[in-house]
Amino acid sequence: MSNALSGPTSDLGTELKKGAQAYFSNLNKHGGINGRSVEIISLDDGYEPKNTVINTKNLINEEVLALFSYVGTPTSYAIMPIIAKSKIPYLMPFTGADFLRTPTNANIFNLRASYYQEIEAQIDYLITVQKYKEIALVIQADEFGLAAQRAVNKILGDKKITTVITTRYRRNSNDIKTALTQLAAYPLDAVIFVGTYQPFINLINLAQQEGLDVLFTSLSFIGSHNLLNQIPRSSRVALSEVMPAPKECHWQLCQQFITDMEKAGYTELNRIQLEGYLNAFVFSQVAEQCKNRLSRQCLLKQFELFNYQDNTLNISFNRENHQGMQQVYFSFSKALKSQY
Repeated sequence: MSNALSGPTSDLGTELKKGAQAYFSNLNKHGGINGRSVEIISLDDGYEPKNTVINTKNLINEEVLALFSYVGTPTSYAIMPIIAKSKIPYLMPFTGADFLRTPTNANIFNLRASYYQEIEAQIDYLITVQKYKEIALVIQADEFGLAAQRAVNKILGDKKITTVITTRYRRNSNDIKTALTQLAAYPLDAVIFVGTYQPFINLINLAQQEGLDVLFTSLSFIGSHNLLNQIPRSSRVALSEVMPAPKECHWQLCQQFITDMEKAGYTELNRIQLEGYLNAFVFSQVAEQCKNRLSRQCLLKQFELFNYQDNTLNISFNRENHQGMQQVYFSFSKALKSQY
């Protein structure tokens, strides 16, 4: 695992790791996978692609079985040549980027819904539910932002709508004032934001100060568990999610997640931890099928055969589709909840 354990995106890497580690710790106490324990080798890349490349080369040199639960689109994009050359399994990264899904790659398996599916749900909400048409886009200036921009333009284009303005800001920075100034020059109903947690909070707070009254949406990469408690009560924010709220979830796995996290000493539970936990569960279920020898080849073969049903949870892979889940959920700020 190489992901952000420090820097402005560290909450994502840290919480994802907590969930995965809680599952593996309980699994190891009960005999592991066919008698073998699972060990996470966790390296920090600070959400900087150059660090991800170095970490990935080091992990491959250590002959790890697979790369697991990486965080980020630009970081994933940077290591694509390494994955292609090494043929190492790249399993369930925390990103919905299209290049990890299309065309299907024999070595890459995603669990979460794609950014395209998240943005499609956001745009449907803005246009169908809120009846909005004047929509702007703020993106992180890298492959993450570009992937989302492609999706937004395609989905809006199919509806004969174009963005009023698209503006950018630099990754791992909080310099969002320029973007806000550009947004304020146009009559807007809504702003779709693609980036990380801290710049998004800054944008919402600055908009409040400047009297820019728009509805903001963003992707699951934000981490709603912190954001919704740190914005003005009157701010209207809708966040697409790829996991349900753990304590509102009806999966049996959610109950197991809550129990294991509490045993591990965690009382504040969130969707990112649940995603890490689910990543670990799926890996373990798949790896268990390789009873004779757990090799990379066997692991990849068994991923394509994996199907799992748990109430409303459906995880299914096949040769043509390496994305296990399709569901998209929403989190709403207090101001939006009060409308319903």
